[in-house]
Parts: sequence; C-alpha cells; structure tokens
Amino acid sequence: MGSFADYEQYDALGLAELVRGSKVTPAELLEAAIERVEARNPRVNAVVMKLYDLGRQAIAEGLPDGAFAGVPFLLKDLTASLAGVRMTRGSRFFADTPPPTADSEHVKRLKQAGLVIFGRTNTCEVGLSLTCEPQLYGPTRNPWDL
Repeated sequence: MGSFADYEQYDALGLAELVRGSKVTPAELLEAAIERVEARNPRVNAVVMKLYDLGRQAIAEGLPDGAFAGVPFLLKDLTASLAGVRMTRGSRFFADTPPPTADSEHVKRLKQAGLVIFGRTNTCEVGLSLTCEPQLYGPTRNPWDL
C-alpha cells in the first residue's frame, strides 16, 4: 500500500468518516500512521512500545462498527491495561511487571468504538510530573521545537 498522503488533514472523526465512506481502509490508515511514527519518533521519542502487529491483527479479525471504526490510536503507558502488553507507567520500578491478562474497561471501550491500538506512548514517571522525562525511556521532545 502506498502512503495516505492526506492523513494529517483529518482528525479522528474525519478519518472515521473516510472509512465509513469506503474512501480509505483501516489498514491504509494504520500503515499511514505507522509510517509517520517511524519517520518522527526517533527525534520525538513519543512512542515507547510499537504494537504494529497488534493493530494489524485487530483489523484482520474485524473491527466493531463504532464511531471511530478503523482509526489508529496510541495508548498512554500509564493506567489503561491492554491484555498481554506490559504497562510500565514510565517507571523502572514497573518495567518488569507481568502484563495484564485482560483489557481494562477503558481499553474495552476504546476497542468497542473501533479504534485500532498500535502502540503505547511515553509518560512521565507514574504520571507525577508536568514534563515527560522518565528515566526508563528518556524524554519526549516537543515536535514544534525540533
């Protein structure tokens, strides 16, 4: 698949409308989002867990017909449990905690809305700071300042 060049021109509602109107597929949106993460994340350090295959699998298994069906989504590595994926809360203390065996209610609802989770984003250690500079993953930089 080629790049969906207009990706940045739409918000989540707009992307969902494109999927509903069959103007783009969920797989095309996911690959466009992945391309952007791969291009920008080395400088920004926002995505700390790349769960691309998890997103692809969700699409292959079929998405619910929710308001955001097919829209790629990054989950904060803080409080939302995603089955089988560890949650560090940005802290070395939690880095080796076993992954949860079930999705939290929050994640269940995101999935019911049709969002395609494909990664976890950086967070300040246990959410206790205004800036994102955890020792575990390193700082997230402001993309507007690069």
